[in-house]
Amino acid sequence: MRTVPLVGGPVELRGALDLETTRAGVMPRRLPAWTKEQYQDPSVYGVTVMPSGVRLVFRTDATVVELDVLTSTGQLDADPEPRPTGMLELLVDGALTGRRQAPMGHVLRMSEPGAEPRLIPGEPGTVRFAGLPGGMKNVELWLPPQTPTELVALRADGEVRAPLPDGRRRWVHHGSSISHCIEADGPTGTWPVVAAALGGVEVINLSLPGNGLLDPYVARTIRDLPADLISLKTGINIVGLAAFRLRTFGPAVHGFLDTIRDGHPDTPLLLISPVSCPAVEEAPGPATMGPDGKVTALGAPGEVAGGALTLTVVRAELARIAAARQAHDPHLHYLDGRELLGPDETDDLPDGLHPTATAYRRMGERFAAHAFAADGPFR
Repeated sequence: MRTVPLVGGPVELRGALDLETTRAGVMPRRLPAWTKEQYQDPSVYGVTVMPSGVRLVFRTDATVVELDVLTSTGQLDADPEPRPTGMLELLVDGALTGRRQAPMGHVLRMSEPGAEPRLIPGEPGTVRFAGLPGGMKNVELWLPPQTPTELVALRADGEVRAPLPDGRRRWVHHGSSISHCIEADGPTGTWPVVAAALGGVEVINLSLPGNGLLDPYVARTIRDLPADLISLKTGINIVGLAAFRLRTFGPAVHGFLDTIRDGHPDTPLLLISPVSCPAVEEAPGPATMGPDGKVTALGAPGEVAGGALTLTVVRAELARIAAARQAHDPHLHYLDGRELLGPDETDDLPDGLHPTATAYRRMGERFAAHAFAADGPFR
């Protein structure tokens, strides 16, 4: 087995825009380093190092590949076990060839969600994929979307080369936890990855669980990235955190889109409203998890008249904004998120908010059928 450099060698790390050096190795991060000084909430950093859509890409004639990783997962004091670490998946020439559970590393213990964590140190573990077909082939090693994963060492029993350009278009997507897909059954089961595979494109997933809030640093990141296709799915975190009123929401959407257009004036851009979420369809946020484990709205429907936002209001405003901008931006498109998961499918939301793994795959299939159709926005 030979060790392959993780930085400065033939391996490409796709889906991450920053690599932080750690004591163990390197930590992929899905926003550029400069963005860290522009937010104070530690939850933003926490979700940027959750590697949804992040994968190592290379060519090799090896039949065995090993990756040493150090994961970090959480555990509430009331829970008997830490949260599952998720799966790593290996694709060979585009086909899923192996799945392995990510090893348990660091554990962050908390008295309750959002409390100051206590670190229980762990050690790196090895994930091994053997029995790969012989000959030179394209390999993608996908990291678990829900678990921060430090990359420690990569080894192979054959030659490792840089990947060749394959001509696929690059799709940049930003959304919330419903696009990050923590509940997916594996890294290639998130709906953006499912849709990208069906559409024959490469996806960069900049979704930030709990933090899809039209932050300017995200818009500037998208502005500066090479992109052939762009999508923005927004609204659920804005309602859930009561982050805007109607007066401020519209200008924030316009500003986010304007910034993207500064770098991508003619790129197809798909604006997507939220999928169904019964608790906040007609009642405004903020929202919280109730004692039954399901999301519930704390706002009263009567507050809507004063500018409070519900999903119904958000969808109407997004549709209005898209229609107004399309008069001078023919490459802007709009999709009602309920076409991905509608009100008759809310049984697929176990906590009233987040879809099941099966529902995520269905969302990806529906998105691909819409976006990559002959007359679709990403045709």
